[in-house]
Amino acid sequence: MQSRDLIRENLERSRDLVLAKVEDMRDHATVFPTPHGGAHTLWVLGHLAYIEGLVVDAFARGGVNPLADWEPVFDGPEPCDDPSAYPPFDEVVARCRERRDATLAWIDTLDEDDLDGAAPGAPDGWEAMFGTVRRCLQFVADHGLMHRGQLADARRAAGVGRMWA
Repeated sequence: MQSRDLIRENLERSRDLVLAKVEDMRDHATVFPTPHGGAHTLWVLGHLAYIEGLVVDAFARGGVNPLADWEPVFDGPEPCDDPSAYPPFDEVVARCRERRDATLAWIDTLDEDDLDGAAPGAPDGWEAMFGTVRRCLQFVADHGLMHRGQLADARRAAGVGRMWA
């Protein structure tokens, strides 16, 4: 197995586990996961899409984050429970899926040397996390799993069934 294949599996597994049963939160998208707030479903999904664009397109590829205009909403202040402060739920889910599909398609163009190549847009001082294409891609896979607990807690707070997948 090539390590590219393992990274692909990690990205697919992360996508599948994070997006499992998300659509049934449409009517509860801004329910906070705790009585003290936190990252609700809509914010988590937008944050994941925004960060994937940042890490893959800007850091790893040296380009521009296609969701850069989402930064103030999904990488800024604390989430709010006002749905009008966010893009529509279905758009956010679609963009989350689009970003992952684009990342997976790009992986197919890479070989082992490409994966070990420097990430041209990695921020100074963050080389240990984002210094190579491989590190950027693994971060994106891990990032979704880091936020999965918030999604599970938001489901529970909304009275929606548990995430089993």
